[in-house]
This record gives sequence, C-alpha cells and structure tokens, in this order.
Amino acid sequence: MNTSDPFQQSSRLLSLDILRGVTIAGMIMVNNPGSWSSVYAPLRHAHWHGLTPTDLVFPFFMFIMGVSTFMSLRKFHFEPSKAAIWKIVRRTVLIFVIGLALGWFGQLCRGLASGEPFTQAATHFDTLRILGVLQRLGLAYGFAALIVLFVKSKYLPWVTALLLIGYFLILQFGKGFDMSEQNIIAVIDRTLWGTDHMYKDTTSLGERIAFDPEGLLSTLPSIAHVLIGFLFGKLIVENKDNHTRVEKLLIWGTILAFAGLLLQYGCPINKKIWSPTFVLTTTGFAAQLLGLLIWIIDINKKERWSRFFHAFGVNPLIVYVFAGVFATLLSNIRFTVRGEAISIKGFVYEVLLRPWAGDYFGSLLYALLFITVCWLFGYILYKRNIYIKI
Repeated sequence: MNTSDPFQQSSRLLSLDILRGVTIAGMIMVNNPGSWSSVYAPLRHAHWHGLTPTDLVFPFFMFIMGVSTFMSLRKFHFEPSKAAIWKIVRRTVLIFVIGLALGWFGQLCRGLASGEPFTQAATHFDTLRILGVLQRLGLAYGFAALIVLFVKSKYLPWVTALLLIGYFLILQFGKGFDMSEQNIIAVIDRTLWGTDHMYKDTTSLGERIAFDPEGLLSTLPSIAHVLIGFLFGKLIVENKDNHTRVEKLLIWGTILAFAGLLLQYGCPINKKIWSPTFVLTTTGFAAQLLGLLIWIIDINKKERWSRFFHAFGVNPLIVYVFAGVFATLLSNIRFTVRGEAISIKGFVYEVLLRPWAGDYFGSLLYALLFITVCWLFGYILYKRNIYIKI
C-alpha cells in the first residue's frame, strides 16, 4: 500500500490516469446491467466477429497496462535483475490468484444462496473457472514484462509482429475463426483443464459450448497487446513536449487502427479470440484517445470534467476487485418481499427501477448506480491518500 500521491511522485501525465479510469469504469458498467436480457446494443459485446464500444474497454486497459509497464520498469533500466524479475513474477501471481479468488467467492455465494452448507459451497473446486479477466491481465503483463527485460527495445516491434503473425497462422489452420468446440483455443483449454473449468458461451444457433474468451492460447496476442502499449510508453517518455506526444500518438494510432480495419477482410476483428486485427485496431484507437486526452487535459488544462474518473484511475485494480465482490453480494444476498425471496439486485432493478424506467433504461440506470457506489469506494481511498498497487 502506498499512501503518497502518485502525481507528486512522478511527472506522469494526468491523462494516463484518466484513460485508465475511463476504461475501468467502462468495464464495471458493461459487466453490471440490471438485466442481461435488457442491454442496449452498444453496451453488448459482439457475439463473434465485429466490434462494439463495449469491446474496447478491456483492450484499452491492457494498452494502458503496457504504457505503465514501461514507466515502472525504467528504474530497473530494463535489465533482468533479481529485483525486477521478482517484482514481475510476484505481481503476475498476485493478479492471477485474485482472479481465481473472485471466481471462488462467486461460487461460494451462489452455493450459500441456494441453501448449501458452507463446507459444500466453499469446495466446488471441480467447477472453478481457471481463466478470466484478471488472469488474462496477469499473464499478459507477466510475459510482456519479462520479454522487455530480456529483449532490447529495438527488437520489440519484431517480437510483437512475430506473435501476431504466428497466432494468425495458428488460428488459420486450427479452425480458430469458428465458434465451435473444435476451435484450437477451446481444444487447448479443454485438454488442459476440462470443460468444467471453462466459460460456457452460446453459439448463433443457441448451442451452449465450452469456449473461454480469455483462453490460454489467446493470451499470446494479449502479450503483443501489452508490448505495443509498452512501445507507446517509450514514445511518451522519450518525447517531452506534449504537442509532439499528441502528434505521434495520433499518427501511429491511426496507422495501427487502419491496418487492423483493412486486414479484417482476411483476419476478422474478434474480441473472443483476441484476433491480431483486434489487437491492431484497439491499440490504435487507444493511442488516438490517449493523444486526444493529452491535448484536452495536459495541454489545454480542461480537466474538471475528468475528476470523476480520477478516483478509478489511481486505484484501478482494487476498485475492479471491489466491484466484483460487491456485484456477487448484491446478486446472492436475498430477503423476502411479499412472500417471495428476491436478491438485493433484483429488488433494486425489478421493484425500484424497472416499473417506471422500463426494461432497458432501468437496466442502464442500475449499472450507473452500481458505478456510483464503486466510485464512492475509490473516492474514499483517494481522499485518504491511499493508493493500493496490485
């Protein structure tokens, strides 16, 4: 835990924390509607191929993680010292374990809510999902950070290209663009830990299959994703003038985004398999947005509008973990209303919001209320100068 303001500790851009805060707030919002059956189209993930605004929030955070990785490893001079390697391994394991713990906590609460005794609800390890969002973040960060310690920065673009091209070939010859259990991503996960430990998705025909959007194989392009963010972090640090930073972020961001959009005709943009074009397009958009935020916040000093996201941006992962725990509790703590058991979430949405706001707008209002509570948690930490690094 760090109790000093990170903005006083370094000269890093405020816009970096705002972009990080925007992405965390977005991740929380799209994960917590009042009802999954009543979600506006822009707040849904693409079913398979394609890209929606919701598909941008996770890769944007991963991009910022890459930028931050450059800044955090500078003090080690990007050399594979014991201290640097230990820091990376420790953080990777910690993030991965927290992801597993959130999954276990969800199973525990669902079991208790269904009437199971604690010992039974707490031991459903045979169906615990191995991978997930935090696990993806941990693995992508860990491998990318180790790569930058052992590979000179001038070779990193080649390593990134090799990862993306190699992954494309694997997808091409392993039915990787098919949403089926024969997809190479699903095959590897099923072989390693079985279907009981995998996420279950629904095909366009309504069939439930074991397919994990954070699968182990699709971690490869996620590593490339963090490396691209790392290279943009290098660009930001090496260019001290904000106008130059904006110019280069917009230029390179546009190049990447257009490359991804043009190449999608041979390699579809797809978040669930983290396709190479998904990496190029989303890192390009993220760089463009970061350039825009630097121009608005750090150059023109128009930052008042961004204060809401500040609390998310300085404690991103701990707020995300809080949101996961809070959402689980709201969905599983039940009480009786008019003779029927209902969860806190169900009561807020079904009884308080839906009758007057309607299905879709009520669902959105619930998500916004949920974000507000998470913001209050982050704001309390921020006002008390508590910055928890995971």
